[in-house]
Amino acid sequence: MPSSRKTYDEELLQLDTLLARMGHEAGGAIESALKALETGDLELARSVVARDSQIDAGEHEVEHRCLQLLLRQQPVASDLRKVSTALKMVTDIERIGDQASDIAEIVLHCTPAADNPAELMRDILAMGRDVLAMVKMSVAAYVQVDLDAAAKVIAHDDVVDRSFVAIRDAIARHIAEHPDAAADALDLFMAAKYLERLADHAVNVAEWVGFLKTGVHKSRRIV
Repeated sequence: MPSSRKTYDEELLQLDTLLARMGHEAGGAIESALKALETGDLELARSVVARDSQIDAGEHEVEHRCLQLLLRQQPVASDLRKVSTALKMVTDIERIGDQASDIAEIVLHCTPAADNPAELMRDILAMGRDVLAMVKMSVAAYVQVDLDAAAKVIAHDDVVDRSFVAIRDAIARHIAEHPDAAADALDLFMAAKYLERLADHAVNVAEWVGFLKTGVHKSRRIV
């Protein structure tokens, strides 16, 4: 028997809560991974890797609830947008958790943070703070269906892309000048690359907010 409209609305609200919680956990994972990268805190890095399974479990729960919502009642167009947005968005949040874990993994085997070039570390951490702000704002934009906030996230991606290019070029110069430090420099490059991908996922989430509000989605490659 189809559930009542009131019950259905409550379940949609619970779905929002689950996604917001996942987004908060993913943001926390980025924050901890950046702190571990800055300080070389191996225990903190290990905790980020260990917590990734919680975000994975959240993805499975969201997917299950979405399927139940689709099966339980013939949804109207706005309900379909809500559920399809959740299904797409949860994939990006799960990948955000994965890439925060990837940064933490780098910490576990790279040169101690204090031995890395100070200027490179400074620029990567500044990029990381930008990316963290984008992720948090994109999740808040979803919860509040805030198109203005979503637009700010999308626009800020250009800033992060420029930061990545500058860091990439600086790392190339560092390797040319210090070829014996190439392996460690490449670890830093991978950390910057993961941050660039994190920003792309934040943009994906922001673009799904637009779809949720308008029914129109700007096609974008999902990394």
